[in-house]
Amino acid sequence: MQVISAARPEWIFPFTGLQPTQFRRLVRLVAERGGDAIADGRPGRQWSLDLADRVLLVAAYWRTNLTMRQIGPLFGVSHSAAHRVIDTLGPLLALAPVRRRRVDQIAIVNDTIVYRTSGIDQKLAGRPVMADGAYRGNPDVIIPYRKPADGSELPEWKKDLNRQHRTVRAQVEHALARMKTFKILRDYRRAAHTLTDTASGIAHLHNIILAR
Repeated sequence: MQVISAARPEWIFPFTGLQPTQFRRLVRLVAERGGDAIADGRPGRQWSLDLADRVLLVAAYWRTNLTMRQIGPLFGVSHSAAHRVIDTLGPLLALAPVRRRRVDQIAIVNDTIVYRTSGIDQKLAGRPVMADGAYRGNPDVIIPYRKPADGSELPEWKKDLNRQHRTVRAQVEHALARMKTFKILRDYRRAAHTLTDTASGIAHLHNIILAR
């Protein structure tokens, strides 16, 4: 028996953070990206859930981080079917790729180890990159000015730049905090290669929520 369905609008906001009208636009976008044409993956089998319910299942999974054996019964499907829905539909919820970024567009990075080991540093080479004080000694990023070793005060212009730096980075921290209401980002249990699509999909939902 299916417990949750997109046919009942009262289920949409608690399990996705989206208003019903926003959710319907998302379903149309997924349909335009080919979501309806994706088969179950087994010969001769059609999905037991319509597209709206499959989109709801993916968003609810990201929002709650329930296990497959928990999320499946909520939608009246097996845990293996829930897994197939997430694998096939999740990538279609991702942000549209940006074809070209302005060379003066500032990037903000938060984790020094990931920055150096993931290849992001190479992709951002030649672009302005802001980071926190943990990146001290890295000449490729812009970090706040530190107080002089002799204990003297920073000049006012450096204090002003530090305040601007904190303001910009705070906006990013707030965005990340809002994205983490999708609990899967707090304890990711799926294969590592799926994380990019998941994070991009959650960023897409986050943007839709903000555009009310």
